[in-house]
Amino acid sequence: MKSTSDQGERENGRGRASRRTFLRGVGVTMALPWLESVPALGASSVAGAAAPCPKRFAALFMGCGVNPTQWWAKGSGAAMELGRCLEPLAPLKTKINVINGLFNKQATGVGIHPGQTGNILSGAALQKGAELKGGISVDQMLARHLGEATVQPSMVLGCEQPITGYHETNFSMAYSSHISWQSATSPVPMEVYPSLAFDSLFDNRGTRRNQSVLDRVRDEASGLSRRVSAADRAKLDEYLTSVREVERRVVPMRSEKDQAEGRAANQGKPLVTMPRPDNGLPEDIREHMRLMCDLIALGFQTDKTRIATLLLCRDISGLFYPFLDVRAAHHGASHDDKSEAYERVTRYYVSQLAYLATRLDAMPEGEGTVLDNTCLLFTNSLWSGTRHDASKVPVVLAGGLGGSLATGRTLDYADKGDDNRKLCSMYLSIMDRMDVKLDRFGDADARLTDL
Repeated sequence: MKSTSDQGERENGRGRASRRTFLRGVGVTMALPWLESVPALGASSVAGAAAPCPKRFAALFMGCGVNPTQWWAKGSGAAMELGRCLEPLAPLKTKINVINGLFNKQATGVGIHPGQTGNILSGAALQKGAELKGGISVDQMLARHLGEATVQPSMVLGCEQPITGYHETNFSMAYSSHISWQSATSPVPMEVYPSLAFDSLFDNRGTRRNQSVLDRVRDEASGLSRRVSAADRAKLDEYLTSVREVERRVVPMRSEKDQAEGRAANQGKPLVTMPRPDNGLPEDIREHMRLMCDLIALGFQTDKTRIATLLLCRDISGLFYPFLDVRAAHHGASHDDKSEAYERVTRYYVSQLAYLATRLDAMPEGEGTVLDNTCLLFTNSLWSGTRHDASKVPVVLAGGLGGSLATGRTLDYADKGDDNRKLCSMYLSIMDRMDVKLDRFGDADARLTDL
């Protein structure tokens, strides 16, 4: 069996052609990263010109606001100064933009929580009552236009189960639980189990799911390693080592999920209603979040997907942080958002962005890194959880989208007027740089100036 360079090949019968190389085994398909010495990967549509590296977008979401007193940045480049909440990003100062003052107009004046969260990536007005109605989110708009280029149009992950029912404001709690929406009425199903996200990434299926995916492609990997350049061989070895490490951490989680499904069946309860860790989710959320970041990194590195969202915690989150010496659950802690405890919580979430960005920045691609060809968005539906204040929201961007997005800047739109500080204007600007040109998105028909 030979490794398959599938330029022009049809993947999964859906007509999605990939420029990447795949290793295949029994019940598994492993996409590989950009390798300069494999001709198909450097193929171009214009003779003599190398094809550009793909551009990617991911949104990371934290609910219930940040510590507003320690969320600040000033200056530019390596000399940029960061508040304590943003300190995890210090090594990445030249590759980030910290943006102040943007807001989501349709999330103001609607009451607290669900109505402030369900449209964070769409800017659409949300409907109260039993019928869901909002708008398509920016990630899914990108997937709609760019998804044909990859096997997996988008990756939608979460670290906390969605909740059901209605809030006192009469908005569905579905708005609190989902940031990715494929249409005005349908959230994208969110994968919260690392084992299932791993299986989807590697097309791991059948009776051999519990066998190592690397063991099943070992012969192909060895054959490819002998044919590529020394630099590509090192890159391939590093990638396979990363996959092995992720797989090692995922394997026990697969059995924990299977056991949880058995418990739920015995108790006659839906799995989604069971508390962590009875529901099979990792009890240590640090491991859970890192794994989800690792899976996005692998998906981007291999061009399996170019679009992702990660709900680190939902609105009205019930996550606990004993490792941060924080006694209250997330939502309760956010009601004292200027405290040192919530500062630690905020900084912890920013560290997830820093972790993913650092992973991507360590992956060579073309003349730069995967991060250089990516835009990572970190945001929150609120500025202050104490006051449920959505008059502005925290925003950090990481990555330069193939040089089309300048980085190393602090940008302030707080005094620019409401028409000039819309989140959706930023989304239009990002989509432009990814060659998705729209006249309007959400509540905006103009691009964000100076971005």
